[in-house]
Amino acid sequence: MDFTDQRLVFRPGDDGYDEESAGFQTGFTQRPAIVFAAESADDVVAAVSYAADAGLPVGVQATGHGLPGSSEGGVLISTRRMDSVRIDADARTVTVGAGVRWAQVVEAAAAHGLAPLNGSAPGVGAVSYTLGGGLSILAREFGYAADHVRWLDVVTADGELRHVTARTQPELFWGLLGGGANLGVVTALEIGLVPVARLYGGAIEFDGYEVDPGRVLRAYEEWTRTVPDEVTSSVAALVYPDIPQLPPHLRGRYLVTVRVAYTGPEAAGELLVAPLREIGPVVSDSLREMPYTDSHTIHSDPDFPHSYYGDSVVVGDLDVAAASELFTLTGPAAGAMHVVQINQLGGALAKPAGNAVPYREAGWLVRVLSPFEGTDLVAVRAVQERAFGLFAPGAVGRLLNFAFGAGDRPDGLYDSGTQKRLADLKATYDPANLFRRNYGVRP
Repeated sequence: MDFTDQRLVFRPGDDGYDEESAGFQTGFTQRPAIVFAAESADDVVAAVSYAADAGLPVGVQATGHGLPGSSEGGVLISTRRMDSVRIDADARTVTVGAGVRWAQVVEAAAAHGLAPLNGSAPGVGAVSYTLGGGLSILAREFGYAADHVRWLDVVTADGELRHVTARTQPELFWGLLGGGANLGVVTALEIGLVPVARLYGGAIEFDGYEVDPGRVLRAYEEWTRTVPDEVTSSVAALVYPDIPQLPPHLRGRYLVTVRVAYTGPEAAGELLVAPLREIGPVVSDSLREMPYTDSHTIHSDPDFPHSYYGDSVVVGDLDVAAASELFTLTGPAAGAMHVVQINQLGGALAKPAGNAVPYREAGWLVRVLSPFEGTDLVAVRAVQERAFGLFAPGAVGRLLNFAFGAGDRPDGLYDSGTQKRLADLKATYDPANLFRRNYGVRP
């Protein structure tokens, strides 16, 4: 099968090659031998078949928030043009193409009083996010996004387009959801929506110079013991650089922020967050009732491409002393920007599901993301190694969706049982290792 439009095939030196191979993550360059800008599942079949015949590795990129895998010197399939969104309001589902961003789904679903289980950044690709598990802003109430998938269309290494459901191909269905981009190229999937049109949420920001970050951590951890599963929350810390590109009120500030999303009524939400407002004087308090279409304002993640390196660890219980030391390590004395976020897990995330998303027993996720443009990546990695070492005694593993640049270190991304099942699937569907985003899983 030939690629539909040769004008959408790019090689080094071609006009459009750099733009097509670039993504949101600018810290790691990639130079594929050829880029296929797919517009359809047939295009993906043609691209995979070409790579298989040529013996070239395949990487896939939708929005480029994560790295596309081993496309260096190989084939990169860009799916951003495959951006169809179809809502079935009666069934409470949405069918999304491989290049769809969550913002598109949020907007389309809102017209029917529904919401997807998207993450904090609306520019993230819906399919790639879901294949990695998908930790949403409503995760404790509804579980991982992967838990709500009905079917997937995937092109495997043999160039076959397969329609995969839990009934027709249960093992492949299990492995695709949580296994990431290691078994094929997902061209579309259908996923459930939830009946959420509004929520109570926002962020409370404390000045880390005026309010002890350890105090915020202790109060937050104690608060999480009292909240229902309908509350999904996190605590974050960040030292903003004193640069003119930032608004004046953020320059040089050290902010410790508690973020909350709650699907109950506003009055109940106000009662729930009252202990947070008693921690100390606040810089800002945006907690309020809002339409779900405004939910991205809870985190206000940057929407412009930039370079970053990040990783995570999941633990059973949160060691508040270790977390306080983490805030000190990455705070004002660090000499470079590090974004720390600690998420409460549990609730529906702990429920078993028929997919490969691991570590459901974990109670907490600890993340560190470090912008490194103009800084030494070796030094950034050294800080993160020290940071995650603080949690080594209670560490359960790492989460695939938060290995930003650290996917080259596969240890801990899966428990041994999950890794063995995924390796068996790899041997069945990709024995030549065409898709080399292995995460430590090889045929």
